[in-house]
Amino acid sequence: MNLVNLESVSHAYGPKPLLSDVSLGVEMGERIGVVGRNGGGKTTLLSVIAGDVRPDSGRVTHTRGLRVGFLSQQDLLDPSHSVRETVLGELAEHEWAGDQRVREILGNLIGDLDLDAKAGDLSGGERRRTALARLLIGEHDLIMLDEPTNHLDIEAIAWLAAHLAGRKGALVVVTHDRWFLDAVSTRTWEVVDGRVERYEGGYAAYVLAKAERARIAQAAEERRQNLMRKEIAWLRRGPPARTSKPKFRIEAAQALIANEPPPRETVELMRFAAARLGKTVYDLEDVTLHAGGPGAGPLVLDDCTWQFGPGDRIGLIGVNGSGKSSVLRLLADTIKPDSGRVVRGKTVRLAHLSQELAELDPTRRVLETVESVRKYIQVGKKEWTASQLLERLGFKGEAQWKVVGDLSGGERRRLQLLRLLMDDPNVLLLDEPTNDLDIETLNELEDLLDAWPGTLILVTHDRYFLERVTDRCVALLGDGRLSFLPGGVDEYLERRAAGTAVTARVAGTPAGQPAAQSANSAAQPAPPTGEVSGLSAKEERELRKELNRLERQLDKLSGQEAKLHAAMADAASDYAKLGSLDAQLRDLHAQKESVEAEWLELADRLGD
Repeated sequence: MNLVNLESVSHAYGPKPLLSDVSLGVEMGERIGVVGRNGGGKTTLLSVIAGDVRPDSGRVTHTRGLRVGFLSQQDLLDPSHSVRETVLGELAEHEWAGDQRVREILGNLIGDLDLDAKAGDLSGGERRRTALARLLIGEHDLIMLDEPTNHLDIEAIAWLAAHLAGRKGALVVVTHDRWFLDAVSTRTWEVVDGRVERYEGGYAAYVLAKAERARIAQAAEERRQNLMRKEIAWLRRGPPARTSKPKFRIEAAQALIANEPPPRETVELMRFAAARLGKTVYDLEDVTLHAGGPGAGPLVLDDCTWQFGPGDRIGLIGVNGSGKSSVLRLLADTIKPDSGRVVRGKTVRLAHLSQELAELDPTRRVLETVESVRKYIQVGKKEWTASQLLERLGFKGEAQWKVVGDLSGGERRRLQLLRLLMDDPNVLLLDEPTNDLDIETLNELEDLLDAWPGTLILVTHDRYFLERVTDRCVALLGDGRLSFLPGGVDEYLERRAAGTAVTARVAGTPAGQPAAQSANSAAQPAPPTGEVSGLSAKEERELRKELNRLERQLDKLSGQEAKLHAAMADAASDYAKLGSLDAQLRDLHAQKESVEAEWLELADRLGD
């Protein structure tokens, strides 16, 4: 049964049509990933399905009583409300604290936030996570998410994918995170040129199916071109007067070329030769670094020694706040270590892409910004001007005279990447390069970096991009070291889940005593600031350990409960078996209530 139906829906913003005569439906339990270029109509499609935007023409129908949860890109939080009021509403503390599902959502999305903090005082990322937590706590038949992975680290993205996979309702999600698409979607919609092309499977299946469609289309196009050449050749044979006699043949030839589309605007990134690197790129020798400056903020590196060599392709991972960007700034020489030294190779020619894009002057025009680096560049035997390269990157005509401050995030990202690469670097430090880039641009960037011969150090939450362009992963696990992870992201997530990795430590915390809790403890809402009344540090650790044990026991009981419900559904006509299963279910409920009561008692003692 369809929850939502779109019939011949069209919608445009100004002169640009985003949806043209689109008809589709969202079925109960369906998992749909939506892809397409930035500005192509993905967000508009979600808004039309949700009922937030009324289309210019066509009809949108919802089933009666449909409960829709929509996470838009716009910030709709009331700044005067606290995090607790925003997320939990009127729920009493004992109600949400006794609900394992709610505790899990809070712990994994806003466990680091003070529930009494005002929404207006939160950062953009914290507000985004708060809005996502509020949506997931609710009960919905259809969940619609527009870029839900923004401001989430790799661990939180993995949790969100598992959480959504376990929900029963339908899901429609727009995201550029291709790993996430593969993890949550069973069908893919591509919004392109006002149409919605539908594919079975997640992102990987979509790529394969699209390639097969392109192969078939190419074969058809070759046949069409052959026919067109024959028609034109026939028209040109003999006296010109003959062309006026069989008019239907002329019209047939014109019809063949009438639908010839203009060249597609693809994003092309040029491959630049890397300057020669010596044996030394970066050597960290006994480096101690705090994120907020000497002795201030979380401790990122503690007497750390590490080497980055020529040709290294490293993905730097860790939770938000662990100091990944600080390490990049240390290598870029924009901050200094508290102690120790950073040895930089004499031949290093650095390009550093920061998250803020502060290097771009917002008052300058696009063409001027590129020409300030170089006006011409030699590619093979051909010389390209800055204007020609910008055109190949999608900045056509008047777009080259736009003021940088008026560009979208994706346009600014493309512009800065071009400027960095034109400067012929041999070391790239990339801090979240995938922000605001659509999948087509990401593919182009991956193709460029895949064979780029310099040293690359990458910070990103896009797991697909990370695993594609890097050869190994190094993690900041809160112990003041750079830890090599042979198993990559999977090993990192396993260590976090096992509690063997901690978060960043505050200044002055001994190495053996992390200030933040392990990943298991992080699944609980953050306790209020200050010490837990009446408990020593040892007693608090023991209580939290017991709390984690009870959490695991509740998870196990919930799994057994789900299996019993499934068994009862299968035995619907066997009354004897149903009676036995019902007795087991009552016993299980009694065990669960006992464990939950024990959990609440411990949580109350800890002040959680």
